[in-house]
Amino acid sequence: MAEPAIFAQRRKLNEAMSALADALSVDDLVAILCTAGRAIARSEGVTVIRREGDLVAYIAEDALQPLWTGKRFAIEACISGQAILTNQPIVIPDIFADPRVPHAAYRPTFVRSMAMYPIGLTAPVMAVGAYWREAGPIDPGAAALLGTLARIASLALARVAAAGAPDAAAS
Repeated sequence: MAEPAIFAQRRKLNEAMSALADALSVDDLVAILCTAGRAIARSEGVTVIRREGDLVAYIAEDALQPLWTGKRFAIEACISGQAILTNQPIVIPDIFADPRVPHAAYRPTFVRSMAMYPIGLTAPVMAVGAYWREAGPIDPGAAALLGTLARIASLALARVAAAGAPDAAAS
């Protein structure tokens, strides 16, 4: 008998929490977010974003097709930047119905809905986003689990930075 989806998602979150507790660097944290994020969100893509002054850099992803890894955007011009600036999650069931979304950037992709979560305890310096190919309501359970992943990643990032990991200064 197949494991119900919510149990698989929670199991993956527990595995990610354990891995984040052992993360020694920001690179470790990013790899864990990419590995676990899609399964936890039950999405077609996950990306990790880092703030770089007035820009955000898309530093890693696990997605059906390449999205924006290696690209930088003005922090105020994209949803990840808005999540970082406001320190609030942003859930968008239909990206083409939301005026905050730069529609031209999404048109050539599979993305039709998304959820973006800031990472950082007081002043976020990263974000994790999940993308789905269907427009429509985001599953509240998946959104809650992804939010928990982002909060645990915030704690791991603070611990890594406090330990003085070489790549923590870049975040």
